[in-house]
Amino acid sequence: MKNTGLDKILGRIDDLDSVNLGILVQRLARDRKLQETVFNTIQDGILVIDSERVVQYANEAAFSLIGLKEDDVGNTRLWKMVPDLARSMDLENTDTTGKAARVLSREVELTYPEHRFVRLYMVPIDTQVGQDDSGGMVVVLSDVTEEKVSMQERIESERIASIMRLSAGVAHELGNPLNSLTIHLQLIERKLKKLQLGETADSMSESLEVCQGEVKRLDGIITHFLEAVRPQQPDLNELDLVELLDEVLRVQEAELSNRRLDVNIKVGQAIPSILGDRGQIKQVFFNLIKNAMEAMQPGGKLRVLARSDDEFVYMQFIDTGSGISEDELSRILQPYYTTKKEGHGLGMMIVQRIIRDHGGQLGIESLKGEGTAITLQFPQQHRRTRLLGV
Repeated sequence: MKNTGLDKILGRIDDLDSVNLGILVQRLARDRKLQETVFNTIQDGILVIDSERVVQYANEAAFSLIGLKEDDVGNTRLWKMVPDLARSMDLENTDTTGKAARVLSREVELTYPEHRFVRLYMVPIDTQVGQDDSGGMVVVLSDVTEEKVSMQERIESERIASIMRLSAGVAHELGNPLNSLTIHLQLIERKLKKLQLGETADSMSESLEVCQGEVKRLDGIITHFLEAVRPQQPDLNELDLVELLDEVLRVQEAELSNRRLDVNIKVGQAIPSILGDRGQIKQVFFNLIKNAMEAMQPGGKLRVLARSDDEFVYMQFIDTGSGISEDELSRILQPYYTTKKEGHGLGMMIVQRIIRDHGGQLGIESLKGEGTAITLQFPQQHRRTRLLGV
């Protein structure tokens, strides 16, 4: 919006005396302060750059969005501070004649100061009629990270759900012939016992045992898979996580002792209860402790740290096991991926699904040869209530 009164005064600035000139300066200062106040209340980042791509102005949102400092304004070219953003501008904002494009709108991915997705909108600065294009640009930056990530998560969830529905149907159909194989193998076993064929019978019995063992293994894989892809909605009740962990450790105490593993639980402060499904969270604890046991040698140590803040309750399982390589870590939550000889590769997938169904998050950190830390984040009751009310 143009300030027509101010425009008239500026049109005859050469005729102003010192008093009126002083009034004009004060008015310009007030207008500038007002404009800066307005710009600084805008959540989108606003930049003004000149033809050399030097930042001449930035509002507060732009400072935080791309990591600008006060000294950068008027001195530093944008491409030196934000290469990702500058590449998008410098490579794509010119036409075939080399002049600045009239409008540029696109999304870019920034890696500094934080990983963000930003929607970029650029327009050239208007100049007076008859003058050459100044090459300056106004840049508006909108942080769309949450929107982008939410969309990606939604697409990924829908993709996984489709695969799971298809896989569940296939797994169910596989169960019928496996049941039939089990029955016929039992009949063959009974007939072999009656025939008494000596060494031939013994050899056939061994082969039969192998077949029965493989059928049983396949049946176990299908059972675990169906548990993963046909999850039950959590039955939410007030739950004390530390108490539940003690209960799980009592059940696993004998195995931990046989493996000569030490377990230490540290509770930072009084941990508030959460809304959770007792059976499902118990399964999470069983899976994580079992994984830690199998990753450690005799004398290994498992630490469980429990703490909370105003919004969440955290349970962290830290073992001194063999650790997970960077390549394996990126695949550890994929179905059927396992680093164990006897593993079915669904344990961590089930853990992640249960935690997500409880409105929580799962974090994994590991170093090969040093151990693994798995962090479970649960929303406190008041936050969970808000989530359910959305």
